[in-house]
Amino acid sequence: METLTTINQNIQKILHQLGIQEINPAYSTGLNFGYSEDASTKTIYSPIDGEELATVRFATEADYEKVIRQAEVAFAEWRKMPAPARGEIVRQIGNELRTHKDALGRLVTLEMGKILQEGWGEVQEMIDICDFAVGLSRQLYGLTIQSERGDHRMMEQYQPLGIVGIISAFNFPVAVWSWNAMLAAVCGDVCIWKPSEKTPLTAIACQHIIAKVLRDNNLPEGVFNLIIGDAHIGELMAKDERVPLISATGSTRMGKRVAQVVAARLGKSILELGGNNAVIITENANLEMALRSTIFGAVGTCGQRCTSTRRLIVHESLYETVKNKLLQVYPKLPIGNPLDNKTLVGPLIDQDAVNNFVNALQKVQAEGAKLLIGGEVLRGEAYANGCYVSPAIVEAQNHYEMVQQETFAPILYLIKYEGGIDEAIALQNGVKQGLSSSVFTNNLLEAEAFLSYRGSDCGIANVNLGTSGAEIGGAFGGEKETGGGRESGSDAWKAYMRRQTNTINYSTALPLAQGIQFDVKF
Repeated sequence: METLTTINQNIQKILHQLGIQEINPAYSTGLNFGYSEDASTKTIYSPIDGEELATVRFATEADYEKVIRQAEVAFAEWRKMPAPARGEIVRQIGNELRTHKDALGRLVTLEMGKILQEGWGEVQEMIDICDFAVGLSRQLYGLTIQSERGDHRMMEQYQPLGIVGIISAFNFPVAVWSWNAMLAAVCGDVCIWKPSEKTPLTAIACQHIIAKVLRDNNLPEGVFNLIIGDAHIGELMAKDERVPLISATGSTRMGKRVAQVVAARLGKSILELGGNNAVIITENANLEMALRSTIFGAVGTCGQRCTSTRRLIVHESLYETVKNKLLQVYPKLPIGNPLDNKTLVGPLIDQDAVNNFVNALQKVQAEGAKLLIGGEVLRGEAYANGCYVSPAIVEAQNHYEMVQQETFAPILYLIKYEGGIDEAIALQNGVKQGLSSSVFTNNLLEAEAFLSYRGSDCGIANVNLGTSGAEIGGAFGGEKETGGGRESGSDAWKAYMRRQTNTINYSTALPLAQGIQFDVKF
């Protein structure tokens, strides 16, 4: 087990393993130009113990222009490569990630605070999407369409968009970027990545890993670009007509701003925003399965997943049993240093997140909710100066203002329903967000109702499976204030390309569609 006192030594070793030699007093992102000398800097602290990890330098507008020009030059070359050849580069990136999985996973944990198993899991997710993208590079299919005109052929094909801007969040500091970047790359696009300013080190590490692959293949560095900065850089990307697609992950408030700015220039956007996800436990549920999934969904990543379980909607016949079982388990949850393999709940990302956790519990109790367990800010030697809290369970009503909001913290709202599955579904759908949802039942009619037109209104709807933990093979995203975008698997690749309809006339005649006659005499 790595202890809190060894974190400083470990960060130095891990960064060096990932090719990052200079981390203090300021770090340039490893692009082929240095950041401006007058750029501001930000010190990065670990949420595990509050210790300083490194200092990074933020980009200026002049730096941003350099990145854009570099990306434009790279796109002119990258799009010429056959898609399977681009897939070969992504395959090599996946192999490099396999080589660095342990070190990069540890860096995710040190910088973000999720437990080590989840840190490694996040890197594995990157590897998986690389594998998916490699196969996809040989399947960027179009359509052949029957023409109403004789000796004509119609077809659809997809062309690269250009520069894809990726704005990622702290909770998955590398995985969600890879969902976008690897698909965009095999589609022929180049990427500019602005990671969360809370977790830039993992982004810098990925940039170094990828830069090696590009150098080994004599390719321009500008295929994958990284820019470290605050919200101003994100605003520049959203406004920039040279960036036809912005994929943004974060809060609904942030997403609404991005959507407005991008739409104003008629650009494209993929938005993966807030979630207020519910698990329904019907009277026909397998309770052990339901409880295991709920607990992981509620406290995994310390409640900082967009798919975290925030509401538990339980039939009245099982309500007291479910409540009592949760109250037995929660005090036993190992909370602490996420580098310890015995830990299941690590810290929140920073003190602001801790304050939001405390404030949300105060507000929901003022509305009439009852705090059943947890809700404490944990202090003492075992928690050093980290951002640790005890996960909370709260008896509440679905209509309470705080229940309607997403609090990025381990708060589980316990809600009772008395009628049938339709009542439970109405409660599940009765929020503004629409990302992930789940029902636990062994009743076929209830399961099918949940998945039907009258069922869950979320982008993800699971039966006998929790809300958290999606596979890369399926398209990921949600509806309503979650944004409506789709990333990762299925046919999400189409968002990174422009669609084109082609008609080929292989006759010597010139018939018009709809049988229109328009004869011109020469």
